[in-house]
Amino acid sequence: MCRILGTIAAGADRPDPAELAAVSARQRHGGPDEHHVLTGPGWSLGCDRLAVTDPCGGRQPYRLPHLPGILAVLNGEIYNHAELRRALAARGHRFPDRCDGTVLPALYAEYGPAFAEHLDGMFAVAILDLRPGSAQLVLAVDDMGMKPVYFHHDPYDGSTRFASEIPALLAFEGVRISPRDDALDTVLATRTSFSTHTALEGVSVLPPGATALVRPGSAPVVRRRGLRPGGTPAGNTHDTHDTHDTQNTQDILRHEVRRLAHAEVPVCAITSGGLDSGLVTALAAEHARETDAPPLHTFHLTYRGKWPDSEAAFARSVARRARTVHHEVSVDPDELPSLLTRTVRHLGQPNADPITLSTYALFRAVRQNGFTVALAGDGADELFGGYDRMRAALAAPAGADWAGAYADSLSAAPRLLRDHLYTANYRAHIADQGSAADRIEQELRSAEAVGADRLTAMTAFETRWRLPAYHLRRVDHLSMAWAVEARMPFCQPSVVAHARALPTAARTGKRALYEAGTELLPAGVLRRPKQPFTLPLAAMLAPGSPLLDTVRDLLSPARLVLGGKVRADRVHKLLTRHLERPSHHDALALWALAVHELWTEVVQGMRIPVGCAA
Repeated sequence: MCRILGTIAAGADRPDPAELAAVSARQRHGGPDEHHVLTGPGWSLGCDRLAVTDPCGGRQPYRLPHLPGILAVLNGEIYNHAELRRALAARGHRFPDRCDGTVLPALYAEYGPAFAEHLDGMFAVAILDLRPGSAQLVLAVDDMGMKPVYFHHDPYDGSTRFASEIPALLAFEGVRISPRDDALDTVLATRTSFSTHTALEGVSVLPPGATALVRPGSAPVVRRRGLRPGGTPAGNTHDTHDTHDTQNTQDILRHEVRRLAHAEVPVCAITSGGLDSGLVTALAAEHARETDAPPLHTFHLTYRGKWPDSEAAFARSVARRARTVHHEVSVDPDELPSLLTRTVRHLGQPNADPITLSTYALFRAVRQNGFTVALAGDGADELFGGYDRMRAALAAPAGADWAGAYADSLSAAPRLLRDHLYTANYRAHIADQGSAADRIEQELRSAEAVGADRLTAMTAFETRWRLPAYHLRRVDHLSMAWAVEARMPFCQPSVVAHARALPTAARTGKRALYEAGTELLPAGVLRRPKQPFTLPLAAMLAPGSPLLDTVRDLLSPARLVLGGKVRADRVHKLLTRHLERPSHHDALALWALAVHELWTEVVQGMRIPVGCAA
């Protein structure tokens, strides 16, 4: 697990070492164990390493003596590296250590840009091919987008720059800081940027399962790869279900948890108190007992004081049932304004989910307790139909605007409220350009028009766009802010293929997962209503609460009038209404507006090439 960076250009000038040092400093928190950058005429390639696999070996950039001209860096983990090493050794390749990324130069030498099709893991890889006549940069990310890579192409000088985090990318002198005009609408309509766009003009993110080819002086050419060998396409819509499917679900998940629980550094689990993390916790604890390993440690976050919707009791019951060493991390609510600034800075673009603060604080505790790898339950809702909005869409009658209602459920502020808050000019601009919500509706309707059932259409959208943008990048950036590697069993290819092949009934409302957890989890956890792991936002924006003053300052009339996108008087009325009659929906809209204002302020300071301390 690391942070990577690099450049490729048509000229013969070597990149400025001071500039590369500034880029590295911005993401060093994610790779504190080793730093190395190589440069040459028109190129650079670097890595800040978090040593997980073969901690004593694996110096990056990777290069093999018998393959001059091929350099590689890796952010992530390659789980099938031992199998690949044996196959490549049989072809005559030799490796100096056991590190997973050491196989990359040889794999590229054998398969060229198709090398990523042979990788099983979570990864963002950069290959620099400097051999005469074939100079190019190749970027590739895993099928689910667990490890992001951001890039910028300068059309004026033809250079391309990339990094693992947006703040690091912005430390390159040629990358301009220019928020997109639709960034505010996007954060209100979808809570964060989807697709290949970020909230900044000219800064793109490689989509899940994609490879980008970059020739010196040319723009990146991005191609999505096909299904992994053995992958199962979405589209099984049979309505039969039996216990065999359930047993397969448990067995497949058990296999992936055991595989991901293996590491050369301490491993723990994140236990929210819900079904998804509970299954991962139970199976990881089971594995620890069967292998005579030390008991599994589990972590759960709470806030000091009495707040609604606490999941602490459920998390404790999961930990007792699994016999783990449980850590209940208690955060002082007075720290929340500081946590907000830090999370916005680390994410590099607005994310309106208050869960960001909880995620950051939780991984801080994981690292402070000596753990480098944490198992998490992300991805289950998207694959197994766990969201209420999915059930509502499936229940909508024929002819109903289920796609529009589905898109609105993703918002921080529904369409009618957005139109009410926008200035006339901004409302007209969004109407002319189109909203992110419009594009989501169109994608869902298009999928249904070509024959996909609603659940398949929603699952495809959730896993291709929303899961990577809204969840996985948040987990990556905020875990690596504390040099913790988050591993997600539900996002592994075998689980994804299994979920897509299940009958519709089994992957609606996570039925298959509930049945798989019958013998593993407490009955109270299986019966409890679904609840997201987040902070009680409505209560924390009440009079006298720790976050109210911060949000009120960020939404001051002077700030909003200067921005020119929302009407300050209507935002003030929204805040007044919430204070009189606290509402989660109003609180979320206010929170999204405040996050956007803070991000606009923070991103302007990212031009200064200084480190971004955790």
